[in-house]
Amino acid sequence: MTKSDEDINGIPFTQLTEFTEFDNCHFKNCLFTNADLSTITFVDCTFNDCDFSMAKPNNTAIRDCGFKNCKLLGFRFDSCNKFLLSFKFDSCKLDYASFYQQKIKATQFINCDLQEVDFTECDLTRAQFINCNLFDATFENTLLEQADFRTATNYSLNPETNHMYGSKFSTDGLAGLLGKYKLEIE
Repeated sequence: MTKSDEDINGIPFTQLTEFTEFDNCHFKNCLFTNADLSTITFVDCTFNDCDFSMAKPNNTAIRDCGFKNCKLLGFRFDSCNKFLLSFKFDSCKLDYASFYQQKIKATQFINCDLQEVDFTECDLTRAQFINCNLFDATFENTLLEQADFRTATNYSLNPETNHMYGSKFSTDGLAGLLGKYKLEIE
């Protein structure tokens, strides 16, 4: 069953389980905490002030969706349906999330907490990390070509194990690229 062009405010996901597809819906103050989102499809949806902490997105389709002021703690984007997976995050808390092996080119992360997030083997070509905290985020064999880290903080990237051609960094962030060499940068 499809729900289209609706404003959904303050409703816990348990009351929406009869729907399998949400198209152009606008969610505000909704609780998806620990929800089983298996096989649910979200297309062109926006989420404002929603909580997805520890939700189970097994084969969940997220296509062209925007998240603002949302909590997605521990969210397993690597379990989502890979077909046309795309989203944008603004002022979200994504700590402990996993994007392992996802192709999410040109994704925008704006003012987000991305602490201990797993970006291993992810395609982040042209991604933007604007004013993001990347403390202990994992980048291993990650495609970061033309990614923008100029205003990001607390990242640690190994240029030898990541593909970073054309990526952008500020001089303040150089320590995050040279950490493995144990250099003192003043």
